[in-house]
Amino acid sequence: MAKKRILNKKSIDFLEKYLNNAAPTGYEWDGQKFWMNYLKPYVDEFITDTYGTAVGVINPKAQYKVVIEGHADEISWYVNYISDNGLLYVIRNGGSDHQIAPSKIVNIHTKKGIVKGVFGWPAIHTRNRAKEEPPKLDNIFIDIGAKDKDEVEKMGVHVGCVITYPDEFHILNKDKFICRALDNRMGGFMIAEVARLLHENKKTLPFGLYVTNSVQEEIGLRGAEMITQTIKPQVAIVTDVTHDTTTPMINKKKEGHLEMGKGPVIAYAPAVQQKLRDLITETAEEKNIPFQRSALSRATGTDTDAFAYSNGGVASALISLPLRYMHTTVEMVHREDVENVIRMIYETLLKIKDGDSFSYFE
Repeated sequence: MAKKRILNKKSIDFLEKYLNNAAPTGYEWDGQKFWMNYLKPYVDEFITDTYGTAVGVINPKAQYKVVIEGHADEISWYVNYISDNGLLYVIRNGGSDHQIAPSKIVNIHTKKGIVKGVFGWPAIHTRNRAKEEPPKLDNIFIDIGAKDKDEVEKMGVHVGCVITYPDEFHILNKDKFICRALDNRMGGFMIAEVARLLHENKKTLPFGLYVTNSVQEEIGLRGAEMITQTIKPQVAIVTDVTHDTTTPMINKKKEGHLEMGKGPVIAYAPAVQQKLRDLITETAEEKNIPFQRSALSRATGTDTDAFAYSNGGVASALISLPLRYMHTTVEMVHREDVENVIRMIYETLLKIKDGDSFSYFE
């Protein structure tokens, strides 16, 4: 018998609006306000910090604290240099991909509002076909239709303005979600849905649950580093995205075999506390939730690392959502994987007991 769908129309409407709102690293607050408004009926209170991380808290008076976490920021660009003839040159804000930039429309965020621009590129007719020059960070540029530097500045554009892509959410072939910034606003969406399910199913947890949407992951896990010191949790279950390695030009011997539609990915890495991970996998097996495994060597490269090594050590685990075309404007995930990540976190939370130490020595 098919499992009941977790995502409803309200969920999808929220997801679409949440993704379509720009939230580049360092400028996440509008998206965070929108996320908090959706989460408000399902939590008891909110915590926010100086840089914009938002946390919805259930059972805030409990001494034992469990975090479920995603990150809110998306990759972007900064204006770095304005030429005399009015062209803009950029630097990265996070891991923005220079190779996808040519011919993309952009939004430049200024105090006067959004200024539209395009990443220009020389026409094929004018290029040396025997020696094609690829897009590089030092040769991609943005044209906003200004005749010179003075006109650029009159439009409100200056060095330091942040630049995002306007590409919006859509659904491909009924069950593939497509958008920029699925990495990792899908995480914020999925943990919000966990809170919704707990509320709607009238589940009472024996601990405090901290539904955490961190900022600044894309430039070094910074938001998680800050908020873990504020919360001081005993347990952290982090969700992020990982690569679907079945598309062309990916080496499975290096990246492993992971496939969209085959279930959430459970991480094996030094930062992942093994007893907590075992609880997650055993819960998934009991509840018939499909999952895959991934080995991540020294670091996970996610907020898991920030939580695990904080406050004298926090039992942490990572559940990842398989994703195609990471750090492009056409990131793709499978609806069933999204629902199974939500199920996996929800069912695991119901297994955690107040005071669980996850110690190897008990």
